[in-house]
Amino acid sequence: MIQSQSSPKTVTPFAQKLGAPLTKQSISVLQINLGRRCNLACSHCHVEAGPKRTEELTAEVCQQLIEVMYRFPQIKTVDLTGGAPEMNYGFRPLVEAARATGKEVIVRSNLTICFEPGFEDLPEYFAQHQVRIVASLPCYQADNVDKMRGNGVFDRSIQALQKLNQLGYGDNPNLILDLVYNPPIPTTEKFSLTPNQQKLEQDYKTYLKEQFGIQFNQLFTITNLPIGRTKFHLEHRHLHQPYLQFLEDNFNPATLANLMCRNELSIDYLGNIYDCDFNQMENLPARTGAGKMLSVAKLLEAGTLDVIEAVRTANFCYGCTAGSGSSCGGALV
Repeated sequence: MIQSQSSPKTVTPFAQKLGAPLTKQSISVLQINLGRRCNLACSHCHVEAGPKRTEELTAEVCQQLIEVMYRFPQIKTVDLTGGAPEMNYGFRPLVEAARATGKEVIVRSNLTICFEPGFEDLPEYFAQHQVRIVASLPCYQADNVDKMRGNGVFDRSIQALQKLNQLGYGDNPNLILDLVYNPPIPTTEKFSLTPNQQKLEQDYKTYLKEQFGIQFNQLFTITNLPIGRTKFHLEHRHLHQPYLQFLEDNFNPATLANLMCRNELSIDYLGNIYDCDFNQMENLPARTGAGKMLSVAKLLEAGTLDVIEAVRTANFCYGCTAGSGSSCGGALV
């Protein structure tokens, strides 16, 4: 891991660092943020979700999204996130429409939702529809997880993983279970990049198997981007600018070809279109070549998903392009 050194320089604007627009490719992934409702309020949550949030998908947008799935076979993956996506309106109809049209479905689950009243059947539901689960487990030790996510979250996460294993997850090739690591939010200028993904995956697999009998498919390492609650914590400690400088210092142009924003549309609960979930949280809507904002309804009207020429970027994009890179699917190189 590389550590930072204090530096007085200012951050180079990300667009200037690239030198040319980050072009959009043909859309194959729909990532849908169903809303901000969640049973947890994690310290690192860039969505700033929680139990008191009420924003969620509307019936109208849900129906439009289902129509998009049926009309555009180029979509290979429907990626459902939140909040806890399972708690928000439209979750099951979207899962079932995506599976009916032959698409891979990913749910980004916090695992503990399976113990909330009314959601106890989720493990069986996931297995029935062969939903790929990408589950946050920011460490394989209890103390670190509970500090980030709340008391008791680690134990409930372990119980949920054991239940999923009993149903065949992590073993059956049609029942994929991936875990997500993200580092603690920095509290000093001793910043570090995420560890080597393959090595850390082996550490996770060994520990979870030996201690709890748990098996899973892949580990994804994700960098903390300086947005949402992470940005708040960094600013509170006067670390926001130094952290951005650290990320820029570790900029890796080899990550650019694999950035998730290039072939996905990120859709919020109102049906607005963004290049990625991070832009969505920072209110940077995607725009057409003519500068017009987009919605699901406008895409249906246009009869095409490929109307965005270039990805909108900002300085927090250094988080996805530092070191080995970072995406919803983990390291990029």
